[in-house]
Amino acid sequence: MIIIQTLLGGVTRLTGSGLSITEWKPIMGTLPPMNEHEWNKAFDGYKQIGQYKLMNSNFTLSDFKAIFFWEWFHRVWARMLFVVFAIGFSWFWVKKYFDKQMIKPFIILLVLGGFQGLIGWLMVKTGLNSEDIHVHYIALSIHFIAAMILACYTLWFALQLLIPEEKRFRNKAIFNFTIVVIVVVFLQLMYGGYMAGMKAALAAPTWPSINGTYIPATLSTNGWIKDTNIAALQLNVQFIHRGLAYLLILLIAIWFWMTTKKITDSNATMNKTKWYPIVLVCIQVLLGIFTVLSSTSIKANKFGLFETFAELHQLVAMFLLMSMVVNLYAIRRSKSSK
Repeated sequence: MIIIQTLLGGVTRLTGSGLSITEWKPIMGTLPPMNEHEWNKAFDGYKQIGQYKLMNSNFTLSDFKAIFFWEWFHRVWARMLFVVFAIGFSWFWVKKYFDKQMIKPFIILLVLGGFQGLIGWLMVKTGLNSEDIHVHYIALSIHFIAAMILACYTLWFALQLLIPEEKRFRNKAIFNFTIVVIVVVFLQLMYGGYMAGMKAALAAPTWPSINGTYIPATLSTNGWIKDTNIAALQLNVQFIHRGLAYLLILLIAIWFWMTTKKITDSNATMNKTKWYPIVLVCIQVLLGIFTVLSSTSIKANKFGLFETFAELHQLVAMFLLMSMVVNLYAIRRSKSSK
């Protein structure tokens, strides 16, 4: 459900739907507008922000309903996540299926889930003004990274129940190197969020070059922190995003070689899981290339070839991160680790 929720967030972004609901009603917001009056009231709220005034002023009520659906569904799915969590937790608690050690992780999961919802609303608020047509790219990236932290913590909790201790592999060097790879993956995901938030693929829809060069001249400009030079910022972010992709291929290839060389226990979980990252990173890079090359096909508020590649790119990115988390759990730092 967390993976689906993240993908729904991607669809919401790609269809320009994220600012269609200008209020945050955690309880009452579950139901969409139920009559013409309520629809017109919601549409009037959307008409007050910059996205409508500067980009979608030709929208009819029917157009508004189309983008409203995705943002509403994204929020409803988040509420369903809480309901599923609450029902499952209550049922297993009554049945006394929990050990005491499980209570703390469940509390952390609940807090992380609630915090993610708050981050989502704060992100939306960055676009609810008269000047911007999208949410701020840094806020969007934070929202995505927070979702990945929630997903990884959920996965780690599950792995504690799924993988027997005797099937974990012991090697301090590989454990530490796995952490390094995960840090780089998170950094890459952060820049992926920047790419998505500022529509940076459009700045250089070419590969292997970046508009005919491999090191853009904009690296020497002030297009890094401030939004005043958005064109330069887009190119710089894409340059870093590509560079991190090439770095990840190298790091994961080294990691795969290390694990293959060191693992001698035929029962070790890593004999199987070591293959996941090397396969996924290759698929991910290819999807990234296809996404950039297809960015010229973007049509406002439409879902086409670019949007399909972008969603697949996001999905495989999540799988790549989680594959590294699985491998991190499959390794023990030393014999004394617990």
